[in-house]
Amino acid sequence: MSIVLALGAAMVFGSADFLGGLASRRRAALAVAFGTQTAGFAALLVALPLLPAAVVAPRDILLGALGGLFGASGVVLLFRCLAKGPMSVVAPVAALTASIVPILAGVLQGERPGAAAVAGIAVALVAVVLITREGDEAPVPDVDPDGALMAARPVRADLEVVGTALAAGALFGLFFVCLHHTGDDAGLYPLLGARLASVPFLALLIAARGDSLRAAFTGRGLPTVVVSGVLDMAANILFLVALRHGLLAVVSAITGLYPAATVLLAQTVLDERMRRTQVAGLAVAAVAATLVAV
Repeated sequence: MSIVLALGAAMVFGSADFLGGLASRRRAALAVAFGTQTAGFAALLVALPLLPAAVVAPRDILLGALGGLFGASGVVLLFRCLAKGPMSVVAPVAALTASIVPILAGVLQGERPGAAAVAGIAVALVAVVLITREGDEAPVPDVDPDGALMAARPVRADLEVVGTALAAGALFGLFFVCLHHTGDDAGLYPLLGARLASVPFLALLIAARGDSLRAAFTGRGLPTVVVSGVLDMAANILFLVALRHGLLAVVSAITGLYPAATVLLAQTVLDERMRRTQVAGLAVAAVAATLVAV
């Protein structure tokens, strides 16, 4: 059951990230992150009674809040990457560290990953090298948040974009670790703690920049932001329930396959094209994710 739930989380996460990245090409990434987190918060309030908690411990709320800060920071970084670079590259790179961090956290807690997982980490490093190979920029059609085709623009996976994507993935991995340590009887309350921390945190960042919070909920493309936020929360719920039925390393690794949905949408909607070395790198990344999940 945990495998099915994790696969479902992967597909929904990938779709949510694509929409969030699309919106970030016309809005500030911070504003998009705030909008998606707020929309997800509203969706959580609707879903909260569907999986009631037997015990609501303060520890579960606090762990969720800590994870929420990690997750919100990761979302901002990821949306910036998706707005700057090719989604077909950014999403798989972020997924590598999102899968590896929970495994490393398990090692620090006394767990010992198998030989396949260790090999997967090594293979993942090879994938990053291939994906970040420099080459000619290829213009690709851009799309505004309402779906209208815009003028073609060059995209490339430079070291800055890839490095930021790796950082975003690591923050997501820490979010997964925090959720893993919450109680099995906590229901969806760890996610409530996450949103109670992430939404005010992002609001403070926006205020510190001197921007208006209203900008996240006005203008063109608002439906894209809202749908992205709702899908993100649905994926979080699927992931949390999967953790209740499976191992952290396995569930995280399978959920780490979410770039498949992002890449498919980017290739279909944005008509993104990659160099052969990048395609090879993504294939190696898929091998790495498979080894980690074994």
